[in-house]
Amino acid sequence: QVQLVESGGGLVQAGESLRLSCAASGGTFSSYAMGWFRQAPGKEREFVGVITRSGASTIYADSVKGRFTISRDNAKNTVYLQMNSLKPEDTAVYYCARRKTFDSGNYYYGDGYDFWGQGTQVTVSS
Repeated sequence: QVQLVESGGGLVQAGESLRLSCAASGGTFSSYAMGWFRQAPGKEREFVGVITRSGASTIYADSVKGRFTISRDNAKNTVYLQMNSLKPEDTAVYYCARRKTFDSGNYYYGDGYDFWGQGTQVTVSS
């Protein structure tokens, strides 16, 4: 079974930065695109971004574009989410997830991913 473990969440003030990590074990990490989602209190799970297998390309939700950056280190089996200029509305539990192998057209929805981490809490105060 594939295991994904997020870390790096915490409490920060608006305008500050956080770097989340997602460590993967099991399977061949470099064979899979990886996504980030978040879920804020009272809201549905929201797509944040996705990165291709090699890390050459990324796609971001409009709400985070220009502020968040996804990267990966396949040698370390780890994907990262660098979050800059954080806003209170970024407060959520952040999840990493593994894309289904050939489901290239469904990156925006959770159904396009087959393994999920437990999540890490990010709280941004004003």
